[in-house]
Amino acid sequence: MNLSGWRPRWFIIAGMPPRKHTFGSFVTSDAELLEAALFGLEHRRTEIEEKMAELRRQLGGRAGSVTRMGAGTGATTAGMRKRRTLSAAARRLIAAAQRKRWAALKKGQASKAAPVKRRKLSAAGKKRIAEATRKRWAKFRATKAAAAKRAAGK
Repeated sequence: MNLSGWRPRWFIIAGMPPRKHTFGSFVTSDAELLEAALFGLEHRRTEIEEKMAELRRQLGGRAGSVTRMGAGTGATTAGMRKRRTLSAAARRLIAAAQRKRWAALKKGQASKAAPVKRRKLSAAGKKRIAEATRKRWAKFRATKAAAAKRAAGK
């Protein structure tokens, strides 16, 4: 593999074009191609900004806020309102109303939920379960002992 003519991609951005493109009789370098693309994109951006401004005018300033992308591109902030702060008394009123709503909600939930009646195991039932468990373990130990005896006999 011959890498003598290889140049990294960032070399284009540095300003020295590594190769020329030919389109018929028209020859351009990578840098010229990038400049033309940048010019075209800037032109499209101005068209879009003009359309956005026209829409804002049609809305009559009711659009309120600027989008996140528009904030960085120098969009006008005339339509934006300053955020208002609540007084301590207003916050207390809102908090009290919210506590009242939560209390009403919890009260409604408490009356709906009926206690679940749990079943209780009788003494005879417990005794049967314990005997069955002992029987299973005895069988398991007997099987294990028989296997150990066969392994020792070989």
